[in-house]
Amino acid sequence: MYRFNPHPASGYRRPKANSYQQAVIDFSFHEVTPSIAALAAEQGLPLVIGTTGHSEAERAAILQAIEGRIAVVWAGNYSVGVNTLNYLTRKAAQILGRAYEPEVMEMHHHHKKDAPSGTAERLIEILREAYALQPEQVVHGRQGQVGARPDGEIGVHALRGGDIVGEHTVYFCGEGERIELTHRATDRKIFAQGAVRAAHWARRQKPGLYNMEDVLGLND
Repeated sequence: MYRFNPHPASGYRRPKANSYQQAVIDFSFHEVTPSIAALAAEQGLPLVIGTTGHSEAERAAILQAIEGRIAVVWAGNYSVGVNTLNYLTRKAAQILGRAYEPEVMEMHHHHKKDAPSGTAERLIEILREAYALQPEQVVHGRQGQVGARPDGEIGVHALRGGDIVGEHTVYFCGEGERIELTHRATDRKIFAQGAVRAAHWARRQKPGLYNMEDVLGLND
């Protein structure tokens, strides 16, 4: 597999192609991913993207580079447990419906630069789809005289501190009861293990854009 050690200011170092290369795994920096995607497509190698924080322009450039050329697994989190959380969040929203109000909270170490996390963004996407909500109905934090919580809203809260590897909780708040779905990561190796699993899976797929739920067969 390709290994990259890119620096945003200087771009990536182009590796030499050889017969042992099977896939490209990108955990770098959002400004570098478009170049990595173009190189993977040029070499005809499946790509696993774990980098987060891409701008809309960067995302568009990545999609343009890979379209119809290679299989790409793009996820904000490669933990098997987190992707199980994604699946359970979708199922819970379908079962509970609008009588239960969704909120998302994520916690990470103080060095993390983007907020909310890529994992939280995926959870928000799942909830928006389940409740048919628009982007403007996602509220990031609350402060001051905001009034009563309206129907059709997703509250998102990002906490930073210490050495927290990653924690994500989805709340479904109803009258008289509350359901909480939580995943806590305690070792970063789970992300590497999941990414390698995704890379092996991608080698067997047709060109297209996939996520980790596709890899795990959780899209029923």
